[in-house]
Amino acid sequence: ARLPGRIVVDDAIYRLAQLAYLMLPVYVANMAPPFSRYWSGWNRPISRRWLGEHKTVVGFALGLVAAVMTAFIQSRVHWEGGMLPYDQWLLLGFATGLGAMGGDSLKSFFKRRLGIGPGRPWIPADQLDFIIGGLLMLSFWVNLSWTDAVYILAVSFAGDILVNHISFRLGIRDTRW
Repeated sequence: ARLPGRIVVDDAIYRLAQLAYLMLPVYVANMAPPFSRYWSGWNRPISRRWLGEHKTVVGFALGLVAAVMTAFIQSRVHWEGGMLPYDQWLLLGFATGLGAMGGDSLKSFFKRRLGIGPGRPWIPADQLDFIIGGLLMLSFWVNLSWTDAVYILAVSFAGDILVNHISFRLGIRDTRW
């Protein structure tokens, strides 16, 4: 027999899993660009003046490709808890990747205008820029409640800090932010 409180906890955990699955292409898109440092070919900055040295063409493209690949894999999983029409995986992947990379680039634009150097922390913008961009793009397909948005922002904020610190320790990133 289930305890009444257990149903509420199970429902909350299930909803968090749904939201994490929804955001997976955005998360993967954001994690992909630092790996462009291992690319030995051409990889110029998008705009040194406006975005700084760290926002590169290959990094941006890698984020888009990673999001599209993630959406493709999701389209093959067929999880009943999925919240999106994964038959549109190419468009979903491109849109979420563009949202994540666009949000990160827009934040970098403002960061440079304010005189904050690359790698210098700008909390909470450094943790939420790609999330907000991804959520804006996802809003064309899914209607999230304010509670859902708050959960996504809170979990993503903490998760981004954790992932960045681990990436820094592993030598994937030059900075913790």
